[in-house]
Amino acid sequence: ANLPSVDVIPSEHFNTVLYTGNDSANVITGVGFKSDLSWWKKRNSAADHALIDSVRGVTKHLVSNTTTAEVTASSGTELVSFDSDGFTLGATNQTNSINGPSASIVSWNWKAGGSAVSNTNGSITSSVSANAAAGFSIVSYTGTGVLAATIGHGLAQKPELIIRKDRDTAVNWVVNSTVLGTGNMNQGLFLNTTAAIDTAQGWMNNTAPTSTVFTQGSQVFVSVNGRDYISYCFHSVEGYSLVGKYTGNGSADGPYVHCGFKPAFILTKRSDGTSPWRLFDNKRPDANFQTYKLEADSSGAELTGYPYADFLSNGFKIRDNGSYQNANGGTYVFYAIAETPFKHSNAR
Repeated sequence: ANLPSVDVIPSEHFNTVLYTGNDSANVITGVGFKSDLSWWKKRNSAADHALIDSVRGVTKHLVSNTTTAEVTASSGTELVSFDSDGFTLGATNQTNSINGPSASIVSWNWKAGGSAVSNTNGSITSSVSANAAAGFSIVSYTGTGVLAATIGHGLAQKPELIIRKDRDTAVNWVVNSTVLGTGNMNQGLFLNTTAAIDTAQGWMNNTAPTSTVFTQGSQVFVSVNGRDYISYCFHSVEGYSLVGKYTGNGSADGPYVHCGFKPAFILTKRSDGTSPWRLFDNKRPDANFQTYKLEADSSGAELTGYPYADFLSNGFKIRDNGSYQNANGGTYVFYAIAETPFKHSNAR
């Protein structure tokens, strides 16, 4: 009772849903809000990931595990609409990670700010859907090729994690975070590969984001004149989310990572060595152990049967002693979202 009350109720801003695809009309409920970004993956066999957001529109999807440019579905197929408590699906068309026949599917869903608005805080005008309370915004803009051009992100404080993709061209997804390198986001990872951190000093023109903008760098992945880009921006919110890092110890009795909440979702990647991007959530668990694993950089089916981590009342504990998640001395970055703030968590 002495702990402070939280400002953000997690279930109103993020939720995971599980369902079965049917390659036909399919209304999915249980999200709890109208999603602005949904990320899908088929679990029971190989299929590409699919990401669709309200800023680009329901017919536009991107694939996290490849360099593929944005794909446009026929109207009425794949995602038909984002709804007040979920979404409506049609025939699969290009991807069966959304509604493939007899597919077991997971969907991770984020609430942003609804319809995009024009943002002129930067030298490049952007279209932004922002949920400032939950530290998440979707930013669409067109590159200018001008070094040090700035883009408004719509949040109330500087983003700590930015995931970006060139929508027009087959190039890598770029992930920049203040917990990487010098903290100014000038180094990056690629969401679609297992590669270690890329230390080329060009991602953000050696300039840290501010409470209003982030900076266009010199890398071709983020700043080509005339190309369209989408950016997903995140920062930590006490009791709701955390962008952070931990150091591995090489033991099955792995490090405990304090979050201040019981996690509902974790995305994690080793930054100083080769490893996949691992995705865990609270809807696919086995007691405390997270034994169900998907990888953002892989089309592979869900792997089960080995304890990778515990979701605890105030954080998570690593149980995997492999190098992908817990090499002795290895550095791992993560983004975690709460199921329940610690103030209201049952002990685990």
